[in-house]
Amino acid sequence: MLFNSFSFVLFFLVVFITHWFIAKKSLSLQNLLLLVASYYFYSRWDYRFAALLLFSTGLDFWLGHKISNDPGRKKIWFWTSIITNLGILVVFKYYNFFVTSFQDALSLSGININFSTLNILLPIGISFYTFHGLSYIIDIYKGKIVPEKDFVKYAVFVSFFPLLVAGPIERATHLLPQFQQPRVFDQKKAIDGLRQILLGLFKKIVIADNCAEYVNFAFHNPSAMSASTLVLAASLFGYQVYCDFSGYSDIAVGTAKLLGIDLIQNFNFPYFSRNCLEFWRRWHISLTSWFTDYVYKPLSRKGLSNLMNARNVFIVFVLSALWHGAKWTFVIWGVLNAIFIIHSTLVASRKSSIGAIAKGKNIPPIKDILAIFVTYLKFIFAGIFFRAENMTQAKAYVSGLVSKSIISVPDFPNLTWLTILFIICIGFTTSEWFMRNKVFSLQIDNVKSSKVRMMIYYVMILMIIFLKPEQTNQFIYFQF
Repeated sequence: MLFNSFSFVLFFLVVFITHWFIAKKSLSLQNLLLLVASYYFYSRWDYRFAALLLFSTGLDFWLGHKISNDPGRKKIWFWTSIITNLGILVVFKYYNFFVTSFQDALSLSGININFSTLNILLPIGISFYTFHGLSYIIDIYKGKIVPEKDFVKYAVFVSFFPLLVAGPIERATHLLPQFQQPRVFDQKKAIDGLRQILLGLFKKIVIADNCAEYVNFAFHNPSAMSASTLVLAASLFGYQVYCDFSGYSDIAVGTAKLLGIDLIQNFNFPYFSRNCLEFWRRWHISLTSWFTDYVYKPLSRKGLSNLMNARNVFIVFVLSALWHGAKWTFVIWGVLNAIFIIHSTLVASRKSSIGAIAKGKNIPPIKDILAIFVTYLKFIFAGIFFRAENMTQAKAYVSGLVSKSIISVPDFPNLTWLTILFIICIGFTTSEWFMRNKVFSLQIDNVKSSKVRMMIYYVMILMIIFLKPEQTNQFIYFQF
């Protein structure tokens, strides 16, 4: 059930009406409704996935109490949760990857052994809800939170449908209390949520899905494409992956607001970053902060040498790469980003602020413009490996970038529509620039004229309707 489908609209209308008009006087009933709705939403992909989600949820709920109530064996209960959760993730997501990689390594030494692989489906969103449960268990073990006594409240925290399959990755310290306290309908929050949903649909349908057609064309056979085609497609993939994923996050956050729930901000205008360190503080914030708090900080200590810090960065980004998927292309993507981060830490500006660039100014300094451009180039270059289906395709793509055909006309079909799409992307980027002090770029409360605001909304709706491509694409992060 995709967010950009009519079936989701009907589903959410039923949930919204029931939540606020039938169950409004009972928090327990509201939470039970959200839990049932979340499992129904998840089961629409495959009901067997819901059974795995329930098992993982029940195990961590039980082990959380064991950790808290049995201090003498808390370490045993803690590692039981960690090993079980990661074990499930390894079996479903990484077993075949490690087995085939080991088999290939042996074949290079002249040893040919065929290992059995598993023919199983990857449960959608497993990386997201596994990290929800892990953060809950780790925080209990460290004494930051106490275990939740109500199973329904905890289960809703893990499976809340707006964020279940593609985040943001929430922490129990932020989201769980919102299922423990009565929720009151807030009209201002609801209107803000509707605007964020509209923005998310615009990003996904008008920009991401249309960019995808050209990106798919170039990646299908990169060795047959001109360098100009490959460069432009890599840039379009930058727009595709950003608008696809941040669009999903916008819809998830906006949907949650309509139900009285606040989710964390997952993107903070990352394409205006001046270095890669700043970029990763603005991009997929919930995942970056998760790895920072639960992997990087435990590995770090005061007086850490630059070499050891570089090691920790590599560990974090390789793990982050594998979190995205069991492919060597993701590993290369992670290594490249680690190198870029280390460069930003050691060579570039050490300023850690992620406040809006050129605050109070319409045009940033030339130095910042160049820094933003270089950061974007690094991102889209690494993005080639993120998008490539395998290393052979990635190598062909990178090799094709070095050619005299870089100054030729791109090989894309329908260059007229490509030009229009390019103008839309530039317009979108411009709007983000002028709204960079906001949480999201459609927070146009400063536009005093209600007629102008409504005109902006209507134009976006019309563009969604009439510029929707024939093929509807699944959200990119559903595969993770």
